[in-house]
Amino acid sequence: MYDIVIIGAGPAGLTAAVYARRAEKSVLVVEKETFGGQITHSPKVENYPGTIQMSGNEFAEKLIEQAMNLGAEIELDEVTAIENENGCKRVVGTTGIYEAKSVIIASGSKHRMLGAENEEKFVGRGVSYCAVCDGAFYRGKRVAVIGGGNTALQEAVMLSEICEKVTLVQNLPFFTGEKKLLALLEKKKNVEFITNSVVSGLDGNESLSAVRIKNTDNNNETTISVDGIFVAIGQIPENEPFKSVASLDEYGYIISGEECRSKTEGVFVAGDCRTKQVRQIATAVSDGAVAAVNACKYIDSLD
Repeated sequence: MYDIVIIGAGPAGLTAAVYARRAEKSVLVVEKETFGGQITHSPKVENYPGTIQMSGNEFAEKLIEQAMNLGAEIELDEVTAIENENGCKRVVGTTGIYEAKSVIIASGSKHRMLGAENEEKFVGRGVSYCAVCDGAFYRGKRVAVIGGGNTALQEAVMLSEICEKVTLVQNLPFFTGEKKLLALLEKKKNVEFITNSVVSGLDGNESLSAVRIKNTDNNNETTISVDGIFVAIGQIPENEPFKSVASLDEYGYIISGEECRSKTEGVFVAGDCRTKQVRQIATAVSDGAVAAVNACKYIDSLD
């Protein structure tokens, strides 16, 4: 029986592990894929307080080392369910079952990928999923934003202020984001709009240099020279295994406020998997700290 089982070894989960261990609670972190989470795909991180520049891998490695040095245990397993029986939490994985007094869900969310040819090859080398994170690296360059919702339009507005040219590519004949954002972009001379089109492939040698666009009406394909693309077609939370202990919104995010509580006593939520407006490393580690502190308070109340 652990005091706390943390699901997910990204910034939120590992920060929770650090805080919980410093409170002298026994901690197990269960991760199904990549220790460090999505941030490991970022070649440069320049917006984390106290650090001028580091890679996502560097950040993740230091956080993992810190948590393990404090005594947190780490298990590679995929969680399929959480069972709540008489106050005991049973975290069910594909290879094991882990019992705890409290659980912190920090499963994160994945950026929805295009599925285009060579997309994975150029991640971190021209393909980005966050303009707030990586936009500054493309100052004075030519970029494309893929998507037509609010996120895509907001990222295009931000990039239009620093980039030579921004091309918006939308698969529908219209943009679904706010009209005010669209009107703002339409006034900018360095913004181009392409509708009824999808990305069919990405080209380049060591880094991205061009994107292939296919018109969905006539299947004609054109090639646009770019230094980078920003994919803004949504995120995918993976919270289905937790819906018995946590309420999900219409998009699949766990409904939780700033106290990082779920609908179930003793089950907390941290990071990108919960409902929130800003999803950054800084907000993830903040959630991890809050969730851990509240989980420790909950455990102490049981004694």
